[in-house]
Amino acid sequence: MAPRYYTVSWDQLHRDSKALAWRLVERGPWKGIVAITRGGLIPAAIVARELDCRLIESVSVITYDEEKLGTPVVAKPPVAADDGEGWLVLDDLVDTGTTAKVVRGILPKAHFATVYAKPAGKPLVDSFITEVSQDTWILFPWDTEPQFVAPIARSGMVK
Repeated sequence: MAPRYYTVSWDQLHRDSKALAWRLVERGPWKGIVAITRGGLIPAAIVARELDCRLIESVSVITYDEEKLGTPVVAKPPVAADDGEGWLVLDDLVDTGTTAKVVRGILPKAHFATVYAKPAGKPLVDSFITEVSQDTWILFPWDTEPQFVAPIARSGMVK
């Protein structure tokens, strides 16, 4: 089956990240937030603002090369977060759970939250806002740019 594409706008990402903050506020206070780079950086900034959290750490786990899944490599560990106790880990999406498993291994006591979750990765996160099908490829605002699209009548799809 061909993958489906779902485009998320900046506005929608902001609304969904703020909704995640509403879900997380009563679970705090948090010692800090660990953003999973790169996708978790912007949701982490939005959630940090909403939770009035000033300490932001990052962990860099490289798993994708464009749309191809590879072997995960920790390029930058979250040194300040120790074992994760009292810390909130944020990512944009949990897909297959590959990155989540690596980060859970590093920060076993952290609360793991994502904005979006796919069925294969959903059991690995503690909180999320929106579930999407496993065959959906989410196009985040930093992955896309507005461009001209021909009218449907000129697309060759109309007979």
